[in-house]
Amino acid sequence: MSVEDIVKDTFLRSVLDTSVKTRQQCLALFNHAKTDPVSLRDSPPLDTELDLSAEQKFLYSHLAQLRGSNRNAIMAVRHTKQATAEARQEIDRLHLQLQNLYYEQRHLRGEIVACESYDHKYQQLPLIHVEEFLRQYPEHQNDDEHVLMIARISHEHAEREALEQARQGLLKKKQGLIADNKKRKDDLASLDKDLEKFIDMVAQTDKQKAAKPIQKIFEKEH
Repeated sequence: MSVEDIVKDTFLRSVLDTSVKTRQQCLALFNHAKTDPVSLRDSPPLDTELDLSAEQKFLYSHLAQLRGSNRNAIMAVRHTKQATAEARQEIDRLHLQLQNLYYEQRHLRGEIVACESYDHKYQQLPLIHVEEFLRQYPEHQNDDEHVLMIARISHEHAEREALEQARQGLLKKKQGLIADNKKRKDDLASLDKDLEKFIDMVAQTDKQKAAKPIQKIFEKEH
């Protein structure tokens, strides 16, 4: 597998190409010095010096490209590190937000379970059965469970108000009967006293005077 098959990035490929060219240029200078050792001790001929100068320029150009590529790579690494740090901070923020949402979800589920298991007072009301209620009020046939429960509670409230009004009416009637019985009882007690007086007065000579009080009571009664 060649380097081109491994390295896919365009910038890295250009760096590798520049590195290969620089290496080739260095090898070319090395081979030139190896094949012509005189040029290393004495002043080389003009043509040779020009060739060496041109090759050195190519080498310096390639080295400059490598330095520039290295500088760009360092800047790209710094930028990548900064972007990675910012992305990590964003991920941490989102992770913390997600944990808060999980906590809130668990809390809400606990509240829902508590509400569903709560022993509501309306569940203890002696409501009539759903079948009986729907038979009396067929307009609630298509209501959902919540609306139907409200209608049943309203029906129970109306029934209790009617029973309370009936109870209040019976209580007033009872109080009237009690007052009437008390009055009759008082009248009977007064009659007993008058009868005792009449019995005492019968023994006296004036029977007509003794009979007047009882006559007044009889006239009052009739």
